[in-house]
Amino acid sequence: MKLVTGNSNLPLAKAVSEYLETPLTDCVVTKFADKEIFVEVNENVRGEDVFVIQSTSYPANDNLMELLIVMDALRRSSARRITAVLPYFGYARQDRKSAPRTPISAKLVSNLITEAGANRVLTLDLHANQIQGFFDLPTDNLTSAPVMVRDIKKHYDTEKVMVVSPDVGGVVRARNVARRIGAPLAIVDKRRPKAGVSEVMNVIGDVEGHSCIMIDDIVDSGGTLCNAAEALLEKGAKEVSAYITHGVLSGTACERVGKSKLKELVISDSILETDEERATKNIRRFSVAELMGEAIARTASEQSVSSLFD
Repeated sequence: MKLVTGNSNLPLAKAVSEYLETPLTDCVVTKFADKEIFVEVNENVRGEDVFVIQSTSYPANDNLMELLIVMDALRRSSARRITAVLPYFGYARQDRKSAPRTPISAKLVSNLITEAGANRVLTLDLHANQIQGFFDLPTDNLTSAPVMVRDIKKHYDTEKVMVVSPDVGGVVRARNVARRIGAPLAIVDKRRPKAGVSEVMNVIGDVEGHSCIMIDDIVDSGGTLCNAAEALLEKGAKEVSAYITHGVLSGTACERVGKSKLKELVISDSILETDEERATKNIRRFSVAELMGEAIARTASEQSVSSLFD
């Protein structure tokens, strides 16, 4: 087994490497003066089972191209099998035509990954489960729910917790966490007048006196979470926190979260931590390195990964 990584999230790749007790393969990923990406694998990978760890987060296009070029280099070096390990799958929110004459970019990206030489895909908390069907390859979509639940049990009294979905579309994800900790479920019903702008409409469920924990897959601008936190507190919630898998946190999101009424925002390390995030006192991280590493180990040894969903 060989582990290869690009530049998108070196700390996570190193943590996975340490868990597996397998060193990262010597692979140089650099740019020419005109920003073209150049890759050189400095170890023999002929006949090897290679796992390429790369989140396609900001800068999304650069990181995606790194992934594609690394896999092409491995394919041309006669690697036996190439698994694209995507802790965060960028473009996942463009999974359908939202208006006339718009693309389905998630499908395009899945095609690019396939054509670049991937034999299978391993990812975490896709924005929509049906994106698995965009790949004509074996695709494992892991869930961070078990890791979240362990962290929640460590930091909260679960008898006083109510799990909240910040929108109707995330109810299944939130219910999964609520079931694991035996907590009730509430839903924040909102409408979105335009992209990037959310308006909270109503809270479905009695949240009064509860410590509310919102569960979602992505936090981008942070507007939805901050507005939902205010709505929950107005309905009598004791405090409001949020557990999110992918902390995109673009623009002034960290500043918004820092000034919000959220007790804390807990995100995974699927995306590289920024200086702004590090400086925000109410943002905390949990690691998915062990989860990703165990999935890689089981895939390499042809064992089942289904128990990782429990």
